[in-house]
Amino acid sequence: MRIVVLGASGQLGSCLKKVATERSITDISFPSEQDGNILDAELLNKLFSVEKPSFVINCAAYTAVDKAEDEQEICRKVNRDGAANIARACTAHGANLIHISTDFVFKGNVTGMLTETDPAEPENIYGLTKLEGEAAIAEILPEHFTLRTSWLYSEYGNNFVKTMLRLGKERDQLGVIVDQVGSPTYAIDLAGAILDIIESGSTEYGIYHYSNEGVTSWYDFAKAVFDISGTQVKLNPVKTAEYVTKAVRPAYSVMNKTKIKTTFGITIPYWRDSLAECLQRLSAEQQ
Repeated sequence: MRIVVLGASGQLGSCLKKVATERSITDISFPSEQDGNILDAELLNKLFSVEKPSFVINCAAYTAVDKAEDEQEICRKVNRDGAANIARACTAHGANLIHISTDFVFKGNVTGMLTETDPAEPENIYGLTKLEGEAAIAEILPEHFTLRTSWLYSEYGNNFVKTMLRLGKERDQLGVIVDQVGSPTYAIDLAGAILDIIESGSTEYGIYHYSNEGVTSWYDFAKAVFDISGTQVKLNPVKTAEYVTKAVRPAYSVMNKTKIKTTFGITIPYWRDSLAECLQRLSAEQQ
């Protein structure tokens, strides 16, 4: 089965490349942003004509959450129109689609585990455009997989873990949000789950939630980063009201993963165990 990964240069695309190599999966391609531009429908059709994919994994997205409030047009073009272009190309070429979405489609004002059928009420432009992308795909290509994830990090790209490590070296103390709660996701684990779905041969299409197991705040996540890495820095808990951002974030966005675990037989690691693995890999790269 030929697999094409769009958004290949990003964090999740890089992790898919790593996991595919570890699993000796060779029938997979990672076109550059120029060759796999999701805003160019004609280009996508040419790419799919050449690659003839059985599966397309869409990791491409506009993810600058605060910047999106000022750049709504380009954010919507990428997250909604780009997603629609991919769905049309998959329909035309008979490819299965795995689309990556976000917990930010939820308002995050209920302290319960969010299921795939709970109402989506995004509070910011990023979440809204990702939800619009989900809807556009569903209309064009009803039989597809959408995976919503949260708090993504890895050895690659820019993310919370790498930012904390950098700031921990530069400063004596840091303030981190304590009243936003969710579940971190190691992108290597998510990449593995995506490939598990493909390898399962399942046609149980639909929306699925995936994050690492467990619940934490950004403050406790940062504390774990510093504790595991042995970084000495004073950490101060900060309330959301004291740290104003352009985009409103969900206060509580813990997703229920029962559906993906039971449907595909996937075992999901605990967030702190995966964090320790990521930090170990980062440390090994620096030696």
